[in-house]
Amino acid sequence: MSAPSPEDRPAPETLSSVFHVYEVRERGERLLYFGEPLANQQRIMEAVWPAFREAGYEVHLTRQTGEFVLVAEPRSVGEDAIPWTNVALFVATVLSTLFVGAQWYYVRDPLSTAIVSAIPFTLAVMGVLGTHELGHYVMSRYHDVDASLPYFIPFPTIVGTMGAVIRMRGQIPDREALFDIGVAGPIAGLLATVVVSAVGLMLPPVAVPEWVLAAQSTVEVEFGYPPLLHAIAWQLDAPLVYDDPTKVINPVVIGGWVAMFITFLNLIPVGQLDGGHILRAMVGPAQERIAPLVPTALFALAGYLFFVRDVGQVVGIWVLWGIMAAIVSAFGSARPIDDSPLDGRRVAIGIVTFVIGALCFTPVPIQIVGP
Repeated sequence: MSAPSPEDRPAPETLSSVFHVYEVRERGERLLYFGEPLANQQRIMEAVWPAFREAGYEVHLTRQTGEFVLVAEPRSVGEDAIPWTNVALFVATVLSTLFVGAQWYYVRDPLSTAIVSAIPFTLAVMGVLGTHELGHYVMSRYHDVDASLPYFIPFPTIVGTMGAVIRMRGQIPDREALFDIGVAGPIAGLLATVVVSAVGLMLPPVAVPEWVLAAQSTVEVEFGYPPLLHAIAWQLDAPLVYDDPTKVINPVVIGGWVAMFITFLNLIPVGQLDGGHILRAMVGPAQERIAPLVPTALFALAGYLFFVRDVGQVVGIWVLWGIMAAIVSAFGSARPIDDSPLDGRRVAIGIVTFVIGALCFTPVPIQIVGP
């Protein structure tokens, strides 16, 4: 996207109702309007942002060496060049999920060509994550908000990834845009998750090799299946667990499980998580009073599992997410320029999304079972 022309730049006098400009400087493509604020920050941004946006700039109010400055930078939607970091992380995550997926297909040497048997697992995981992030990206473009392409996160243990994220580089114009961008990912991802889980349940089980059955020190991973996955299995009359020890569920179903677990985590209503965006759009600044309750609930869940259920292995997951929720809550949530209330239809969609997200929750998502 080319830089805005000088004649399109907002004139200082057009800002005079909320910001008295006494100097304008150029630093490369950036414009710096030095002046005195005549209103609070929210009012200033509501007043000046439309003019800068129309001229092709993103603007924010900051303070430099004791002076208030409106910093305007040329807007960009989409990528101006090949996003090599995104590409590298995508490839690394494909390899990571292939490597991890190989264990679910009982590949003895994951560095051999036999690793290709794990391609269905990789397609399931990457497909759902990609669909989720594509929902965010498409809605960002729809609302003309600058956003990056997805950054996939490789993590070569248990499931092969920690999900994917996009980076919001532009400011959010209003609560409708914040809600639409936040909710589009979970809704798109949930639809893909249902499809992947149903396909996995209809695929034949994987046969457990003799060398695994004969092993005396086999360590098994047991997944706790959430209500949504149980509902899909019930609808298809397909088993999630086989009585025959020589058969295990098709790993594509594990891909669906991964998607549901990540969806639930994304919908935790704090900070810059999807759930934080959705709740902030629904209830406005009141979200900041609700957010501190979330890490408290996660720590309480960990305590319940440890002291009441005596499930020590999984406690670390919820303690970790309790800490992460506290951190992202401290950084605060997104603040749209126009903070007018959301319409009733979107509020209803938000409630339904949180309900479906709750169906992706299970208190003991995974356990390691020894011989």
